[in-house]
Amino acid sequence: MANERNPFSLSNISYVGSVDESKAINDFKKPCIIISASGMADAGRIRHHIANNIEDERNTILIVGWCAQHTLGAQLASGHKEVTIFGDPYKVRATVETIDAFSGHADKNELRAWAEQVTGSLRGIFVIHGEEQPALAFAETLRQLRPQANVRVPKFAESVEL
Repeated sequence: MANERNPFSLSNISYVGSVDESKAINDFKKPCIIISASGMADAGRIRHHIANNIEDERNTILIVGWCAQHTLGAQLASGHKEVTIFGDPYKVRATVETIDAFSGHADKNELRAWAEQVTGSLRGIFVIHGEEQPALAFAETLRQLRPQANVRVPKFAESVEL
């Protein structure tokens, strides 16, 4: 039975810490679920696991949360029939499913609520996460909410002095 504070505290869950343990999953022949922190599937060991399992129609790749444009996760979620991983093409034979209910980031409503609760004067607010158009739109929302604050969406690699 799962611990109330940690739903992953079950006896049949194994945590993989090392690269060698992660590579050993490739040889695992029984049904299993691989859970990864790389939600966009664009970095880390999950790319190896996807490459190893994507062409097997018995498998399912579940994308939970938003994926930035041009990431492997976004390509899979949008139904690409072939993707490139580590420079090699792979046919997408695994079923790809998405759940847009999980994210490690606050959404625009949560960020707006936070900005509404901030007291005192603000020297500036920088919107630095997400695609350009939604970031610009959210910056405008913040400008209306906090007209005294300098709200900016910095350009890529722009340096800002405070």
